[in-house]
Amino acid sequence: MKKPGMIFFSGLFLVLLCWGFSHSAENLNAYSIWPENWARPMFEEFEKATGVHVNFIRFSSGEALARIIAEKNNPRVDVLFGGPVETHIAGIKEGVFEPYKPAAFGALLPRFKDPEGYWVGIADDPLVFMSNNKFLKEKNLTPPSSWTDLLDPAYKGMLQMADARTSGTAVTRIFSIIEVFNRDENKAFDYMKKLRKNVQVYTKSGGGGTIPVGLGQAGAGIFSILGVVAQAAGNGMWISFLVGGVVALLCTYSYAKLGVRFPSAGGAVEFLVEGFGDGVLSGGLNLYMWIGYVIALALYAQGFVGYALTFLPSQPPAWVPKGIGVGIVLLFTGVNFIGARTVGRAETFIVVVKLAILALFAGAGGGGGGLWGKR
Repeated sequence: MKKPGMIFFSGLFLVLLCWGFSHSAENLNAYSIWPENWARPMFEEFEKATGVHVNFIRFSSGEALARIIAEKNNPRVDVLFGGPVETHIAGIKEGVFEPYKPAAFGALLPRFKDPEGYWVGIADDPLVFMSNNKFLKEKNLTPPSSWTDLLDPAYKGMLQMADARTSGTAVTRIFSIIEVFNRDENKAFDYMKKLRKNVQVYTKSGGGGTIPVGLGQAGAGIFSILGVVAQAAGNGMWISFLVGGVVALLCTYSYAKLGVRFPSAGGAVEFLVEGFGDGVLSGGLNLYMWIGYVIALALYAQGFVGYALTFLPSQPPAWVPKGIGVGIVLLFTGVNFIGARTVGRAETFIVVVKLAILALFAGAGGGGGGLWGKR
């Protein structure tokens, strides 16, 4: 018989947030803790069955819950989908949910539902070890079969697992370790202190380490854009970066040649005017390019916020991430106002630091991908 706490299941929290609806009759808004490639097919089937379209954004457990709590008096979504039960229980204590019992509620076993209908289970989801075969072979190791196996010195600096400040998977991991030590918290935390020596990085979400481990790399997920590429391209991620690198190289070459041919402070704006004339086409393309810059700026600012929050206490006030995002944009705007020479020096410094970090992670990742704890 499995001990409670070793196996946890995700909850489909089909409840309406208190204080009103945020959807129309044809739309439902949701935060999904499950990865997009798992959640989207389920939402599509839901739409086929009901005619209701689901708009959703994916967050890790901690992020999703923090947003819902922050939006308590002005809810932005109707549903919290997926994640460990502990996340939903924490939300119940905050008073941000209302109970809902679907038609099949009575047919579910007690362990798959809250008695009052505050959450309903959709999966019996075990916590597992994911390992890289090449790494195990090089270190002459067998796949780990217990938590104790992860204390082997061979794993030093080679384990990846989720951060408990942002991930429900990490909370499940901690509860599991406590169960292994028969709920003796002192022994459990002594173990985790020893395990820390072998941890390479604590990822933002439970799924954050799959690509680095699968590809035998370390340091993946440094930039916000990398995670998007990894999710979309999977094992073909290197091809995406190869193609992107070629495009970037051609773009750089074009800018260099055009800059020599049409020396002007207008940059790309001047190039378009020279190529297409001073008319609607060049004006429209310049506007499109400007919008693209704004979107890119927002993406990088949001990515910076996501990583900055990992250095702050769990569930900071709602204004903190917004303040960080606005602050970083204003910082670089100020640098641009100072002058082109300062911008050039700042860019050079940032690129050097970035390349140094990439070189560091590339060197660390040369030895293999290690292990990663995943729900």
